[in-house]
Amino acid sequence: MKKFYIPILVLMTFISFGACEKDDICIDGDTPLLVIRFYDVDDPTELKKVTKFRIVGVGQNTTVTTVSDRTDSDSIAIPLKVTENTTGFYFISNSSDVETTDSGGETVTVEGGDIDTLYFNYNRIDKFVSRACGYIANYENLSGDLKTETDNWIKDIEIVTPLVENSTAAHVKIYH
Repeated sequence: MKKFYIPILVLMTFISFGACEKDDICIDGDTPLLVIRFYDVDDPTELKKVTKFRIVGVGQNTTVTTVSDRTDSDSIAIPLKVTENTTGFYFISNSSDVETTDSGGETVTVEGGDIDTLYFNYNRIDKFVSRACGYIANYENLSGDLKTETDNWIKDIEIVTPLVENSTAAHVKIYH
């Protein structure tokens, strides 16, 4: 009888450890990025690159790291804030460095190009992924708010998918 207990005990041990989840490996734990595609305002079915495109978060001094700086691009993926319900960006077309003199006579470099300010509003949904990954944020009820200026290079915004739960398809179309 004891001969049967040992193989059964070994088999049960392997089965029980095989069912455990690894605690130190996180594969599916990334908060999705907001995917934006740029289109031609005169032909809304055609993608149109933004020349020398730069994107900077409102209140930030550096460019968004998920987008190549001053590149010609028709598609970008950007992060939204996970602790707030609004994220603002400066979308800069034809970005360049412009040297100017400040009030103290010092030469300073400022941003040149066409700058539009765009805010994305949303509701955050915290989603538990696993013990290893913890929580990620998804976003629902996405809306865009373009600050109207005298000469916006962005002509229109269309929210294609108001639920941001992956980074595989476009959520927003921007026409310029």
